Amino acid sequence: VVALVGPTGVGKTTTIAKLAANFRLRENRRVGLITVDTYRIAAVEQLRTYADIIDLPMEVVSTPREMREAVARMRHLDLVLMDTAGRSPSDEVKIQELKSMLSEAEPNEVHLVLSAVAGSRSLVSTADKFASVGTTAILITKLDEATCLGNLLGLTRSSGLPISYLTDGQNVPDDIQVAQPNRLAQLILGNI
Repeated sequence: VVALVGPTGVGKTTTIAKLAANFRLRENRRVGLITVDTYRIAAVEQLRTYADIIDLPMEVVSTPREMREAVARMRHLDLVLMDTAGRSPSDEVKIQELKSMLSEAEPNEVHLVLSAVAGSRSLVSTADKFASVGTTAILITKLDEATCLGNLLGLTRSSGLPISYLTDGQNVPDDIQVAQPNRLAQLILGNI
């Protein structure tokens, strides 16, 4: 069970679709989707469209109990990807709601999704605020929109978390890659 968490507008739902498509179509894994993003207009429909195209089971949950039950129904799958609603890092109540939802899911991994266009202080602060939900990795989106990536250096140093994936566009299943240390170093140094 892998959950994607983060602030609003960073591309969590599109990234879930990319991961699901790659694991299902390219690696022939049995993948399921769970979404708790019932706040954003059309978020459920967006993910359901991808689930239908890729032929994946999908569950929509709105309470911690529903989360526990949905995860239990998908235990037979190789991978369950969980899309969460975007949360402001400064809204401690919403962060705590997310934490209680995740505690019912008991995810193996929690990837904090952050946009490469955010400033260094914002990235560090956001990673710090989301640490309480049990983040295990950072996933960087929107590399195609960033003018430089030096802002990632402070983030990786302060968070101590590995960077798992990089995305650089909206094409599903493309525009995503596993983060490789050498490639990441080149990007940070401006050798794109």
